[in-house]
Amino acid sequence: METIELQPLIDNYHRKIAKISLRFKRYLYAQINWNARIIAIKGARGVGKTTMLLQHILEHYQDIDQTLYASLDDLWFTTHSLLELVDWADRHGISRLYLDEVHRYDNWSQTLKNIYDNYPDMSIVYTSSSILMMDNAKVDLSRRQTIYMLHGLSFREFLNFEGVLDIEPIPLKDLLQHHVRHAMKIVQDIKVAPLFEDYLAHGYYPFYRESAEDFPGRLRQTVSAVIDTDLPAVENVSFDTIQKTKKLLMIISERVPFEPNMSELWKQLSTNNDLGLRMLYALDKAQILALLINQTKSYKYLCKPEKIFLNNANLMHVLCPQVDKGNERETFFYSQMRVANEVKFPKQGDFLINDKYLFELGGKKKNFDQIADVADSFLAVDDTEVGYGNRIPLWMFGML
Repeated sequence: METIELQPLIDNYHRKIAKISLRFKRYLYAQINWNARIIAIKGARGVGKTTMLLQHILEHYQDIDQTLYASLDDLWFTTHSLLELVDWADRHGISRLYLDEVHRYDNWSQTLKNIYDNYPDMSIVYTSSSILMMDNAKVDLSRRQTIYMLHGLSFREFLNFEGVLDIEPIPLKDLLQHHVRHAMKIVQDIKVAPLFEDYLAHGYYPFYRESAEDFPGRLRQTVSAVIDTDLPAVENVSFDTIQKTKKLLMIISERVPFEPNMSELWKQLSTNNDLGLRMLYALDKAQILALLINQTKSYKYLCKPEKIFLNNANLMHVLCPQVDKGNERETFFYSQMRVANEVKFPKQGDFLINDKYLFELGGKKKNFDQIADVADSFLAVDDTEVGYGNRIPLWMFGML
């Protein structure tokens, strides 16, 4: 294959990287072992996977044409194969490729295995939908690749992205013990309340900066694209199932946090328990829903969720007919906590963290009545800048 045939991919790569800034990098950037031969970065649409790939190119290569970025949903791949691209790169001394949307490429896992086995000098960094279950791939890549998951912006990252505050993440144990000290230091520099409201409305997805007033419409389009495009690319689903998945999402959006009556829910969808749970867990993997259960979550053994949330507060503002303040608090807390902690549905309180810490959420007048005398119990309270004792401002759980 001649270089001229690659010109559409090269032009697209140059256009994209010309717009990239290194000022702000996502939390995952520093955690990735960029030296691994095959790196997989999973995540929901719109959380910044592509930007992270292009940032690494910009930072790592003085000459950006020493490597190549390509999105596998590009029309170029309708008449060319990924192996053709890899062979061209190998012959031209390019030893690393950055590939987007790998789940959109037929037989992707076998192709990556062939590249790994047949091109020993070639490394690949690729992104995929968070729906993709690597252990369900037809070819086992587990010994060949390192997998990372990218979530949306935390409140801490949002403040950095806005240029108003740049602090390191606070470990959970440190936050629980020293939240007063941390909060007092932060509120000296910024007015937390209006920034927190902005974050809840539009701060989870980095593309809000370029969308402005179009953000709600763009987020709705993103959700639709996940169900219409990503889900069929990963799962063997029919058109009827796709339509039922959309209906399921809208039913839940009208009631979140939703404590489901499963038989009633499946009746509304004209479906059975097996397919219904598969749809729920697919939306959970896609980071559109967030299922809360009373045991360790497993995508191999699907169990009834105790509570169903939208993945983040931004989705509430876009999909819910009306945003209830209490529901918004719980959605925010769960979205921030579950990134690095195990979260379960407890017998008392709202959330059990790491089988140790019990949390009840509420407004600034909330008391301990519901979790009185429970060891390691805490209140996460809204409308509060600085807490005391085991009363911790809700916004601080975005600093983890």
